[in-house]
Amino acid sequence: MYNYSDFDEAFVRTRAAQFRAQVERRLDGSLTEDEFRPLRLMNGVYLQLHAYMLRVAIPYGTLRADQMRQLAHIAETYDKGYGHFTTRQNIQFNWPKLTDIPDIIDALADVQMHAIQTSGNTIRNVTTDAFAGAAADEVADPRPVAELIRQWSTDHAEFQFLPRKFKIAITGSAEDRAVIRAHDVGLELVKRGDEIGFKVLVGGGLGRTPMLAPVIREFLPKADLLPYLEAIVSTYNLMGRRDNKYKARIKITVFENGLDTFRAAVEEEFARIRPAFSGVDQEVLAGIEAQFAPPAFKNTPVEFYEKSLEVDPLFKTWAKQNLAAHKVENHAIVTVSIKEHGATPGDASADQMRLLADLADRYGYGELRISHEQNVVLPHVAKADLPAIHAELLRAGLATANVGLISDIIACPGMDYCALATARAIPVAQEIATHFKALGLEEEIGGIKIKISGCINACGHHHVGHIGILGLDRAGVENYQITLGGDAGPLAAIGERAGPGFAYDEVVPAIERILRAYLAIRAGREETFIETFRRLGPAPFKEALYGEARDAA
Repeated sequence: MYNYSDFDEAFVRTRAAQFRAQVERRLDGSLTEDEFRPLRLMNGVYLQLHAYMLRVAIPYGTLRADQMRQLAHIAETYDKGYGHFTTRQNIQFNWPKLTDIPDIIDALADVQMHAIQTSGNTIRNVTTDAFAGAAADEVADPRPVAELIRQWSTDHAEFQFLPRKFKIAITGSAEDRAVIRAHDVGLELVKRGDEIGFKVLVGGGLGRTPMLAPVIREFLPKADLLPYLEAIVSTYNLMGRRDNKYKARIKITVFENGLDTFRAAVEEEFARIRPAFSGVDQEVLAGIEAQFAPPAFKNTPVEFYEKSLEVDPLFKTWAKQNLAAHKVENHAIVTVSIKEHGATPGDASADQMRLLADLADRYGYGELRISHEQNVVLPHVAKADLPAIHAELLRAGLATANVGLISDIIACPGMDYCALATARAIPVAQEIATHFKALGLEEEIGGIKIKISGCINACGHHHVGHIGILGLDRAGVENYQITLGGDAGPLAAIGERAGPGFAYDEVVPAIERILRAYLAIRAGREETFIETFRRLGPAPFKEALYGEARDAA
């Protein structure tokens, strides 16, 4: 894992001191709210519906155990005892007092963390696969490259005032557990012969104009990454619209100009600036890669794990649902669901954070990950230790075996917190989870991705949910649109709107009609919802929703 250099330490401490002075000037009236706003946003401080909110960066979703404990301390000392993990692998504190935020930022700096560029029209937190460095199917660990991009983009003088925010995601696996096609720039590590490089995608994004990113380069040599990224962002900075914030994202720039025209401009800029990159960036990358060497994996037998699967049905169910294949045969990747049925997706209490930190220290080589699906991952766990981990999670109420099932829902904070939201998202997620548990249908339905957004900005990624739910305001009344057939993986797709929306109390019955239709028409238990949708299209699901008389095709 990456540890701060002296430069990193000094930089973060200087920014913390600057922000403390800015807060003091705001409090004594030297700065108006309009003057303070861009300064606080550069440090991740939002003014939400009820209070300030602080968004803390978790670069590429990776945390040390001591960092997780510090987040727990912040939640308990300065907030209401919990934090909210987001789809950008960050954590948000929803209730800090402005007077306390400088102390929070100092506390973050004590464990090599910060809130820089978690807001504003700049390059945001670089995200990646939560299984990175552990997954059996990856070409290479993408996190060293993500760290290189973080260092390059942080406080980059040219890119602090882009037309709009800019998001980069990178994956080391063709399975794309980082949703790269829905990002401003998506990077996939690929091999050409013996050479590792990147497939580069540009112009993806969700929100009011959802688009999947097309490929701008099929193969980019590793040494060309930073100059090529710089060429992309510089081209966007010049070509991007500033007359309309709803049309200012790079996806609109690429769409309006055409991919070929945008690519030509990028390639011209790349040719111009490439000679200035002397290779120092590759030397820096080599130093970063050395810090991401895998831990010394324990050589423990797996017999106890295998016996536990035979004799403990609760453990067997949890293992089936919450474990993933590790690149080392006698290890596994553990996803800890923080979505117990009826819980708020993404919320973790201080006690839960501390327990997860303790488990990471005892069984996981001191490392944790935050997934974009708002769960916590222990990336390296010896199979021999899995029964003990499960027992501790069970005692703490964190052994919910629902990863990838209907209750493992992505949801934004919605109207419970966000000033931009037009409808509630959290209660909808909670009711879906508890409803299908009560029906006893969760396991029968099997793997499915439901994603919920409380407004058109799509922070809940509803466009790429197998079933997406978008809450809107219709003449002062919450109205929920349903989309079908979206996907965030290698077969990425934007969901199709099913038809007219539903009132709040009609949403759960509507989802039940869709899923009962799926159970009736699937080819067999092995055919998932999204596979059935791809085979048959939306018609049978629309009929289940609206009936023949109201078919919204």
